[in-house]
Amino acid sequence: MAKTLAIVFGIVFVLVGLLGFIPNPLVGMGGIFDTNTLHDLVHLLIGVVLLVVAFNSPASSALWLKIMGYVYAVIAILGFLLVSGTGDLLGLVTINPADNWLHVVLAIVLLAAGYLYGEKSSGMAM
Repeated sequence: MAKTLAIVFGIVFVLVGLLGFIPNPLVGMGGIFDTNTLHDLVHLLIGVVLLVVAFNSPASSALWLKIMGYVYAVIAILGFLLVSGTGDLLGLVTINPADNWLHVVLAIVLLAAGYLYGEKSSGMAM
């Protein structure tokens, strides 16, 4: 199941990354979720990583879902602490309050997916 979820999340991240390069009201400069080119490239990279892991190392899918969940948790915290309104997180990626809340949701969902659907038979928990 973790492999399937990694594929689904990977596809979604790739599509969102690509959408950021097409003028639209949802994702991109001035969109509900304000992004810049680097932010869009990060979405593409995360999507590709999840897809590569899912297809090349399915047993690692749950681990990578957890890793991405923790990454998004840190990004959400930094976004709330360092950026008020629309601005650049660490001077690199453009975010706004909608992005911050989406990052919170992504952190929760990715962590839940990794922990709930991870390999239980290995005896190793992260």
